[in-house]
Amino acid sequence: MDLTITNLTKKFDNFTAVDNINVTMTTGVYGLLGVNGAGKTTLMRMLCTLLRPTEGKITCNGKDILAMDGDYRKILGYLPQDFGFYPEFTVKDYLLYISSIKGIKPIVAKKRVRELVAKVGLQKAFNKKMKNLSGGMKRRVGIAQAMLNNPQILILDEPTAGLDPNERIRFRNLISELAEERLVLLSTHIVSDVEYIANEILLMKDGQLIHKGTVVDLINSMKEYVWVCHVEKNMVQNLSQKNKVSNIKSDVNGVELRIISKDKPVEKATRENATLEDVFLYYFGEKAGVNNGTI
Repeated sequence: MDLTITNLTKKFDNFTAVDNINVTMTTGVYGLLGVNGAGKTTLMRMLCTLLRPTEGKITCNGKDILAMDGDYRKILGYLPQDFGFYPEFTVKDYLLYISSIKGIKPIVAKKRVRELVAKVGLQKAFNKKMKNLSGGMKRRVGIAQAMLNNPQILILDEPTAGLDPNERIRFRNLISELAEERLVLLSTHIVSDVEYIANEILLMKDGQLIHKGTVVDLINSMKEYVWVCHVEKNMVQNLSQKNKVSNIKSDVNGVELRIISKDKPVEKATRENATLEDVFLYYFGEKAGVNNGTI
């Protein structure tokens, strides 16, 4: 499986949402990482043929996906940020309904629905109405509907939005299982969603692809270092204004800061190994939430 994006651009009037992106993806998990408003959803909607590019093209195994039309959609699974459903439908009814829309024969659909419900752990909710499901359960139904046609390409837009930590972990494990024989592209602004499961991470900022590689590649691309220091509270504001601060932790004796800086920020600072969260702050700066000490 080969999905190639060439000189891809999408403009809305005078605003450029996606700006000349070039990348090739094959089998495995790709994490599309960026802050909200970076252009991730616009890119994914073009990959799903829901938007036409202003310039450039997308090819699947050398064929233009727009020219492939229905043949492309047969191998595509998509989970948008918000997917529509009839609240009175049960999980079973909803998945069978989506199967019919996708042109899956009823006898095949019934078997496939039961297999997927088991895979996403919703056997006990099989006959529950969609309106009565928790947010995490609805996201699992969303994954199941995206997988109904056993797609070779699976595109997931902010799939863990609104989920609690346990659901996020369950979701990541599920994605890892699903990615064994297909191409999975997962967009998020939550670093932990992709840190441990993505074969390659794509960093997107202001509509452009600014860097890509493994977690190790991205960490090695940083030209600044990570420091940890314990300082008095009255020093925090000054250090935060001069440096990128990825974490602030207060205690009775002062404040512990995690700082990204080429130079040693204070005399007692010690070097720490960088993480993907540090990379995120390094590339996205203020947009990553540096002011409140979070990533």
